Amino acid sequence: MTATAPRRTGAVTPGRGTSETPPRRAAIAARTLRTDRWWLQPLITVVVLVLFIAYSTVRAFQNAHYFSEPYISPFYSPCITTDCEGDTFPELFTGPSWISPAIYILVVPLGFRLTCYYYRKAYYRAFWFSPPACAVAEPHTKYTGETRFPLLGQNLHRYFFYAAVLISVINSYDAIKAFETGDGEFGIGLGNLVLLGNVIALWAYTASCHSCRSIIGGRLNHFSEHPVRYKLWGWVSRLNGKHMQLAWLTLGTLALTDFYIMAVSAGWFSDPRIIN
Repeated sequence: MTATAPRRTGAVTPGRGTSETPPRRAAIAARTLRTDRWWLQPLITVVVLVLFIAYSTVRAFQNAHYFSEPYISPFYSPCITTDCEGDTFPELFTGPSWISPAIYILVVPLGFRLTCYYYRKAYYRAFWFSPPACAVAEPHTKYTGETRFPLLGQNLHRYFFYAAVLISVINSYDAIKAFETGDGEFGIGLGNLVLLGNVIALWAYTASCHSCRSIIGGRLNHFSEHPVRYKLWGWVSRLNGKHMQLAWLTLGTLALTDFYIMAVSAGWFSDPRIIN
């Protein structure tokens, strides 16, 4: 008779049913055993997001210095009210004079970024400590996911993506139109390069979105039957791997572009011309 090795108390054999109680998690009183500066990344996230929110809020309510021929700030484009300084987009309605045109526009990029998969991770960790970092206990006693208000609104991300694509198209139109000087000739200034760089970064960030990747190839069962979509899906997938970096990059390019146009419009300095 062959003897069998005794089973360890509490052990669970994978793939087999058992009535034994699995081992409990270690009772550790400390919030974390990590000795590195795990708090630095969420702190940086808080600082950068708060600074951007503060800057964009001030600029949105300032309602001035957002247009300097031929440039218009992305915070105010498309400028759809009749009180707009610029004429880069058809005026659609007359808004109250006390409401800045940017208030109507910033709803779309704000909603797109607020529901973005990467930004959810960033501000969930940084502001709500859910969790603040890997292997660091969070202060919340329960987790309900994104099934209740207000987190239920995260499901609107795909629809904000469609609106963000439209805004990117309009920003691209602004960047192209800005190469036309006041007398109708072609010209290039430093502002053109700033606008163009911002548009390229915005398109890269928008295309790297998880919703974009899902829309292009998420419902396909056989890539071999859709070679064009497969190639697009592969390209978007590579961009998706840089989604975090592009998310932060576009925050910087948006603020830089708006600040540059504000400074030129306010007369702080003149737009250096490269051609015409």
